[in-house]
Amino acid sequence: MEYNLERQHDKGKLHAIERITALVDKDSFMEIYSSVHHNCTSFGMAGKEIPYDGVITGFGLVNGRRVAIYAQDFTVQGGSLGKMHGDKIAQIIDMAIEARCPVIGINDSGGARIQEGVNSLAGYGNLFYQNVRASGYIPQISIIAGPCAGGAVYSPGITDFIFTVDDISYMFITGPKVVKSVMFMDITEEDLGGGAIHAQKSGVTHFRCPDEKDCFAKVRKLLDYVPHYYGDRVPSASVRYDARKKAKRIAEVLPERSTQGYDIRNVIDCLVDDDSFFEVAEEFAINVVVGFARIEGRTIGIVANNPAGLGGIMNCDASDKAARFIRYCDAFNIPLLSLVDIPGFIPGPQEEQKGIIRHGAKLIYAYSEATVPKITVITRKAYGGAYIAMCSKHIGADFVFAWPQAEIAVMGAEGAIQILYAKEAKDPAHAQLIEEKLKEYRETVMTPKTAAQQGYISEVINPEETRRKIAQCLRFLKSKKSTSCVEKKHGNIPL
Repeated sequence: MEYNLERQHDKGKLHAIERITALVDKDSFMEIYSSVHHNCTSFGMAGKEIPYDGVITGFGLVNGRRVAIYAQDFTVQGGSLGKMHGDKIAQIIDMAIEARCPVIGINDSGGARIQEGVNSLAGYGNLFYQNVRASGYIPQISIIAGPCAGGAVYSPGITDFIFTVDDISYMFITGPKVVKSVMFMDITEEDLGGGAIHAQKSGVTHFRCPDEKDCFAKVRKLLDYVPHYYGDRVPSASVRYDARKKAKRIAEVLPERSTQGYDIRNVIDCLVDDDSFFEVAEEFAINVVVGFARIEGRTIGIVANNPAGLGGIMNCDASDKAARFIRYCDAFNIPLLSLVDIPGFIPGPQEEQKGIIRHGAKLIYAYSEATVPKITVITRKAYGGAYIAMCSKHIGADFVFAWPQAEIAVMGAEGAIQILYAKEAKDPAHAQLIEEKLKEYRETVMTPKTAAQQGYISEVINPEETRRKIAQCLRFLKSKKSTSCVEKKHGNIPL
């Protein structure tokens, strides 16, 4: 079959078939439904040839494992989606469900094929339905390699991971022309829905890539970390871990002052197999870090408060980011490691009006619902409702460890004493009393020993012991099966 490669190259983009070839193992792709033809006769479409109806579909191998794949061809009718085009994609997803393999979609389309009217919308509807059927059963990966507008954005929006490529990826419900006509606002495609906007502000994008080559390499890497269907086990990777070097580093990771920030990635690096951390949504909600890693060669998911970003405080975006990742890991039986250093949920009218109560509830719901092995390590602060929400023993953690410096309480010492001794705190004559009460609060209330005595902490451990303890717990929980589920259709997560 002939492909119009030059038209794509002129736009600085690869052609659909080149993208597929770059993504899958060499000579492994098999195309299907290449002869599908549209059946539209309106507005000059009668007899018009649209090769493979603008989308290439088939199967291949990535790192030796099966995947289903489709790629829209912008050089053919602008990659527009008509009824047969949509049905081809829906069919490949349905086949991926039956075959139990991931599906990868490469989106590069002008949107619905206007000439087909409601039939085009039916094509989208059929596609969305299959996306939802596949959710939680097989991984769904979307690559935005061109424009993606209108109803077209909702298929990627349902999928598990979205990749964008700088300078060629655009996603928006309505494009700049419509925005100008309705809102009288001039805005570029990049500022409205470019890769940076969705990576940093909306949180729609999970991976932003500088070019297509990097994008395809990251997709291949991701597929090595996740199960390829519900019930699958990820093949174990070789283990590299410099125990002596990492033990020295983790012992020195916390700053001297408890109010001083640090990057939680330095802790993660000390705990997981060397160079195995693969971060997700790195640019969005930087106060929480999520991603995949390996311990003793096995995949785990990590959720970690990051004091280097907004002090590690939890807000609406961070709650959404963490909850979504937790639910993905739970759906595919990936154990969860939570690293806790959190002063609380963010105060103030801005976040309250955005719905921090509703968004924070998603985090609590996601952790409570998850039945995978859940291990929590409190490195420093764990205050108030945020302590509970970050996978405490109370909402289902299997093991909770705390470092000796950990502070677990309703709030910090200064705030607590200001409330308990409000009158005395205002009088300089009681300064000595206030200092004594601050010390008493820290030594009797905030210490992790108090939580350990109540059975809320499994053990208080030194930082150097953390990797070994986590590995032991993961081995013990390898065959974990929850027996506490209430019979029901499903819960009602506070969306």
